[in-house]
Amino acid sequence: MPRSARARSESGFYHVVAKGNGGQNLFEDASDYRAFLELVSAAAEKCGVLVHAYCLMSNHVHLLLEDRGNRLSDFMKSLTTGYAMRFNAKTGHIGHVFQQRFKSQPVESEAYLLQAARYIHNNPAKAGICPADEYLWSSYHEYASGVQGIATVTLVLGMCGGREGFRVFQAQGEGDYRFGQRSRVTDAEAREVARRILGDIAPGDIKAMERPRRNALLFDLKDAGLSVRQIERLTGLGKWIINEA
Repeated sequence: MPRSARARSESGFYHVVAKGNGGQNLFEDASDYRAFLELVSAAAEKCGVLVHAYCLMSNHVHLLLEDRGNRLSDFMKSLTTGYAMRFNAKTGHIGHVFQQRFKSQPVESEAYLLQAARYIHNNPAKAGICPADEYLWSSYHEYASGVQGIATVTLVLGMCGGREGFRVFQAQGEGDYRFGQRSRVTDAEAREVARRILGDIAPGDIKAMERPRRNALLFDLKDAGLSVRQIERLTGLGKWIINEA
């Protein structure tokens, strides 16, 4: 069953998160972090994507990307496939390295872009590892100290008023930004989203489907921002079945 289409960014900017499958660690030592960044750089050049910020945590990664050519999926496929092959060859691991579907969130305003960059750089501090300025595997030092790396820093630095302004803005904390936050979908919007995802399938017909297909559709409806209660009303299914899916 194909997944629902990702939310398309009108600005071309996305905050992307890729996680280790089942929460497994993606990086075992410094060579792994360096190899991943090399693959990010290669995939970005190949797909015409700009990397504005990044942070590599032990079992997940954050990327702030600019994708003018609508090649986000190509970029992520090249990156995750390349790293998974290296990881499995090095460790003897068999199977998926990343969760099969990366998460992406459109970033549609300058204010949100700044907050997304700050949120990404603040991940080590939020996790209780160390302050952002002490963490090695993020683009923070490319911004704050001018260290050469893979991030395109001019846009965000321009918005902050330079490196000192960036350091001040970063020190202010996370603000209100959260990855995955969504405004409430109205019932009218929910019906339109369901129509787009389900196509010719009537929402009420999902009840009669075999469990795997039913659950895939329910997941896609929830992933698109519909509440459990909205899905209940559209499909006639109970919340227990929806939550299970």
